[in-house]
Amino acid sequence: MRHHAFGRMPFTVSDIGFGAWQIGGAWGNVSEADGRAALNAALDAGMTFIDTADVYGDGRSEKIIADVLKARGGERPMVATKAGRRLAPHVADGYTKTNLEAFIDRSLKNLAVDSLDLVQLHCPPTEVLYRQEVFAGLEELQKAGKIKGYGVSVEKAEEALKAIEFPGVVSIQIIYNIFRQRPADLFFKEAKRKNVAVIARVPLASGLLSGKITRETAFASDDHRNFNRNGEAFDVGETFAGVPFEVGLQAVEEVRKLVPAGASMAAFALKWILTNEAVTVVIPGARNAEQAKANAAASDLAPLSADVMAAAKDIYARLIAPHVHHRW
Repeated sequence: MRHHAFGRMPFTVSDIGFGAWQIGGAWGNVSEADGRAALNAALDAGMTFIDTADVYGDGRSEKIIADVLKARGGERPMVATKAGRRLAPHVADGYTKTNLEAFIDRSLKNLAVDSLDLVQLHCPPTEVLYRQEVFAGLEELQKAGKIKGYGVSVEKAEEALKAIEFPGVVSIQIIYNIFRQRPADLFFKEAKRKNVAVIARVPLASGLLSGKITRETAFASDDHRNFNRNGEAFDVGETFAGVPFEVGLQAVEEVRKLVPAGASMAAFALKWILTNEAVTVVIPGARNAEQAKANAAASDLAPLSADVMAAAKDIYARLIAPHVHHRW
């Protein structure tokens, strides 16, 4: 697994990290035992970046991470969390320094640390990105030692471009995968120019790009692939990357033809993301140890050819872009 600097921060991270949403909740039944096993397997495989959020299982994800890292001891990976989604209602006016500090204090306790490596605003309303006082508050919390750095998790490429106008923003988390290629048009160039770390989330389009989902696949009632299929709970772009389910299945069959012999579609999809050098770390989730190990193995796949990359771009342009490119 390759390692490199995390933007302007003094951390070195693996190119594949561990996305901890699944071990928190909203992915059907994932037991704590399976969650711990998945995280341990990821760390054993060399992952040195973990991404979580205070709302993943109402703190469950953060607490599992704290327990696993305490039990393991030794050198700690970089742990990034998020804040803002505890607001009810989730509105721009809630993004005050007082509220953010309360969320950060809660995460400090859940993660059992004195300072958060990275806190990210958790897909805030676009208006927040026009409020200087929000970022001034984060700057104060960084100077106070509660956070080592701050970034923004966004839904749209335009939001990413706006967020990195603030000089203190060290990272952007954004959906980027074979079915969501727009960030590479302009945002990645600007992020690289400003040495902003890029965290690529939803890399497998909620499992579509694993190639294992069919029309007959049933999702549990507490799985967002069931309850957020049309954006009922949060941005629909977080579920199947916003691609209509039937369209996604059709595109998957074309992507399948590009997968090298001996490789899984999931590994291929992760390698596709890492081919863009603007990406700092990609954060697939895992429900168990086997999935975590498989994710880590993607780093070792041979580089993808220009022909394969062009073919993936063509699939996106023909089948997927009409549904997502203008939205995110």
